[in-house]
Amino acid sequence: MNLRSASTLAGGMILVAAGLSSCKTLVGPDYVGPQSRIPDAWSRSALHDVQGSASLTGWWKGFHDPALNTLIERAREANPNLKVALAGISEARALRGVARSQGLPQANANATYSRNRNSENLGAPVRNNPTSLYATGFDAGWEIDLFGGIKRSVESAEANIGAREENYRDALVTLFAEVAVNYVDYRTLEERIAVANRNISAQTDSVKLTRGRLEAGLVPKIDVTQAETNLALSEASVPLLRAQLDATRHRLATLTGGFPASVTGILASSRSIPSPAAGYAAGLPANLLRARPDIRRAERELAAQVARIGVAEADLYPRLTLFGEFQLQSLTSADLFDSPSRAYSFGPSFRWAIFSAGRIRNEIAAEESRALGALASYEATVLAAVEEVETSMSAILNERDRLSDLSRAVNSSRETVSLIKDNYENGLVSFQNVLDAERTKFDTEDEETFSRGQLVRYYISLYKALGGGTECEYIPGSELAETSGPWLKRKALKDEESAVAKPEAAAAKVR
Repeated sequence: MNLRSASTLAGGMILVAAGLSSCKTLVGPDYVGPQSRIPDAWSRSALHDVQGSASLTGWWKGFHDPALNTLIERAREANPNLKVALAGISEARALRGVARSQGLPQANANATYSRNRNSENLGAPVRNNPTSLYATGFDAGWEIDLFGGIKRSVESAEANIGAREENYRDALVTLFAEVAVNYVDYRTLEERIAVANRNISAQTDSVKLTRGRLEAGLVPKIDVTQAETNLALSEASVPLLRAQLDATRHRLATLTGGFPASVTGILASSRSIPSPAAGYAAGLPANLLRARPDIRRAERELAAQVARIGVAEADLYPRLTLFGEFQLQSLTSADLFDSPSRAYSFGPSFRWAIFSAGRIRNEIAAEESRALGALASYEATVLAAVEEVETSMSAILNERDRLSDLSRAVNSSRETVSLIKDNYENGLVSFQNVLDAERTKFDTEDEETFSRGQLVRYYISLYKALGGGTECEYIPGSELAETSGPWLKRKALKDEESAVAKPEAAAAKVR
């Protein structure tokens, strides 16, 4: 047999394997998506907040805040957690290629040289001692996927890719919400500091007022000390708020993949607490199944696990492998490529685990149990999603009422301080009344500012609970490697649609 004969042999093996593959059946259950239990509508307590249809794409742009838009785009480009999620997608795609390769021909080229000397003290005659052996050639094998175990493995790998892609989208949802929440916290803290400084200014005037009246002999010194104490307590609240402001700025820098100084310019211009777009609608509960990436991820993880049942079940059935080996062997290098140097072997290989002491059956049972667990996890994810949306909508409605009450309280407290100060200057009330009024005014204004920020936070929580608008988010592929470190310069693996990925194409090429 010459090299052309070896090529014909390999082509024949491929044709036989392709024919056998076309007749195979599939082990394990065929996956059917879960039937989710989900309410027809949201609870009545929030119905007036969810009329119409929802559109969550770029929900943060509804705040009309350029600084927030910039921060979120920076986070999308540079957040390390997103790079981790992208690496997971790249890994899953590579593992799909590994799974596919199990059902395709495998070939190995080899070449060896050895120098051997046998002992002359063993009693047997020794000829040509020492000797050299030259050998080169190739071997090939192809496991025929008769019962579909390899196909189930590929099916599981495909589902894992979907799960990793949804994990990336879920990371985006979480990231966008966290950036927005921290930005709102930053602006809220700025306004709380401004409220504190305005009250400190007013309380400084009260200290001057009591000192003037003390010098005029109209009030005791205790009025001055009380006013100074009230002022000092208000001033002491500012460093705590500034520390929280710095921590929030540092968090924003980390989320956007930079150091604290990287966001200073973006946050430098003072802005008010952003307001969400008016008239937002949450749509129907059934939309969650399409919009939330964590639900879609749980469904893909379930599909992957169901396919693994078939992978385990394939071990119950015979495995058929076609193998072939062609070698050129010679004692001298000059004769290596001569016709007498050829050696070959080929044929089918059959293996069947007829007794495994229950190992295979238990492995199948284990995979089935994992599938039941994945189904329960999916159902738990759906329940948690509905809970998060309902809780966020309820929080929005109740915080609106609370903010309305606080706004009225702020107006009343400001008028109270003005009236009591006039009465104090006229000697009609004690300074204790002024202290109480000023403290109430400060606390009420601070609480009202906090409530405005909290209301926006609840809206962000609702956007996140509804899926965050990443249904059509582009999933980066091979460009991941281009942004990696200098230790990884090659392109990420792409899906191969060449002849090696399709047995029929390979067979045609041999013919």
